[in-house]
Amino acid sequence: MATKRTITEAEALEQYRVSFENVETQQEIASIMAEFGYNETVLTEGKTLLTNTRKAFDSNKTEDDETSEAYNTFKTTKENLAEIYSLHRKKGKVIFRKELLTLNKLDLTGSLQTSYISWLEIVKKFYSVAIGDTEIETKLTRLKISPKELENTVALIGELESARAAYLKEKGESQDATKQKDTAFGAIDDWMREFYAVAKIALEDSPQLLESLGKFVRS
Repeated sequence: MATKRTITEAEALEQYRVSFENVETQQEIASIMAEFGYNETVLTEGKTLLTNTRKAFDSNKTEDDETSEAYNTFKTTKENLAEIYSLHRKKGKVIFRKELLTLNKLDLTGSLQTSYISWLEIVKKFYSVAIGDTEIETKLTRLKISPKELENTVALIGELESARAAYLKEKGESQDATKQKDTAFGAIDDWMREFYAVAKIALEDSPQLLESLGKFVRS
């Protein structure tokens, strides 16, 4: 079981980076650690893990940003459509209040569903039935719902569906990137735990050198 990290991922990456830099640039540390098995070849293995983790971390951040942007686009588009449809629905109920058959055809009876899929199906039905039905279109114009406005709203529905598809795509990519990042951190964390454990033994008589690797020693 992996040990829970007590610092942030960004802090861990920086600590690991400093450790590798100082173990290589400070000759005394390099010599002592080499005696304990951490020669250039072994350190390169660790640095490769760190490089891969840094890439996975950055990629995950990018995917998260793209997911947030895609969600905001979806959310804004849905809000715009909901506002337009709400007004059209109110007007439709007034116009066809004495025509139960038409109310049912336009799905204007009963409560408006709140779940996204059910809500969207109700919205789509209103416009699919209204558009092309001359009688309905004519009556809707009485309260300033023109055929062109109906068509524009259908176009907005298409934009919403595309925005949701884009959001779900980005969400999936973000989840995959998170999984890859977590796997990468698991590998580097495990490697660094052993590295620090060995360094603590190797540098026991030189606590200031251990601190240069990012591991603070209590005085």
